[in-house]
Amino acid sequence: MLNWDDYRIFIDVARSGSLSAASISLKIDAATVGRRITRLENALNSKLFNKLPRGYQLTQAGNDLKEHIENIERTEKIARGSLQKASESISGNFRIGAPDGLSNFVLPSVISNIQNKHPNLNIQILSLPRVFNLSRREADLAIMVTPPKKGRFVTKKIVNYNLHLAAKKTYLEKFPNIKSKTDLKNHNIIGYIPDLIFDPTLDYLSEVTPNRTPNLSSNSVAVQMQMLNLGIGIGLAHDFALAHYPDIIPILKNKINQERGFYMVRDRDDLSSEQSNHIASLLDNGIKKEVRRLQLHSKNNSGKI
Repeated sequence: MLNWDDYRIFIDVARSGSLSAASISLKIDAATVGRRITRLENALNSKLFNKLPRGYQLTQAGNDLKEHIENIERTEKIARGSLQKASESISGNFRIGAPDGLSNFVLPSVISNIQNKHPNLNIQILSLPRVFNLSRREADLAIMVTPPKKGRFVTKKIVNYNLHLAAKKTYLEKFPNIKSKTDLKNHNIIGYIPDLIFDPTLDYLSEVTPNRTPNLSSNSVAVQMQMLNLGIGIGLAHDFALAHYPDIIPILKNKINQERGFYMVRDRDDLSSEQSNHIASLLDNGIKKEVRRLQLHSKNNSGKI
């Protein structure tokens, strides 16, 4: 069985002409270098060097192998340079359609990191509480909580996220005895405006307070979080959003824990664009890491960031 590391040792000996010089470059002893050359010759069933008083001289077979390895090195260097050039040349406008919660609490950090690496790229976040029409080019890419079932789209699951019932500490100090869902009946409930919930997946409260309309509502997650931060009620909050509000803490954590997911949705035709593929990959990795980081931070620090 061939060991690719032996080829690295071979090329060092071929270029330096001696075991001792190669051993210094490779930072291994000369005897080990000699054994690895012998092992490679045995594996290839071919003599690669002639041992002469002035050092190691390549045989014809050795010269052929050296040329082959150097061709591989040149091809790799060209490929690496092309990839780097493609990465550096990313530019223009790129619009991301995303839900309000993700747009406010996750994407700013993610796109900041991307833009730092690609300063010629202009990233736009289209934050609207509805489904985006990629076919009409309303956005180059969309993040959704429910992927489309029809159309020429490619969908990829990015990451799951969690929601917990939460309230501000000052509110809970005034109303400390919340032990179960039934205790919620006398409290202000904060949530989405029921008739403006465009996706059933976002109807979080129906699982917690069925048949009850929120006392305070908005179609914006950011507005709901501001209401919670004012200490005027209780609502379901994304864990990644709670990380930004140290004074809003989860309640009934062992009884209420909802899980949803974010999906990346792209028009199938965009898969032929290397730039779009690269940006999509950066977003995928960035969103995944940031959601997990914020949720872990929220869990470990009771919401402190």
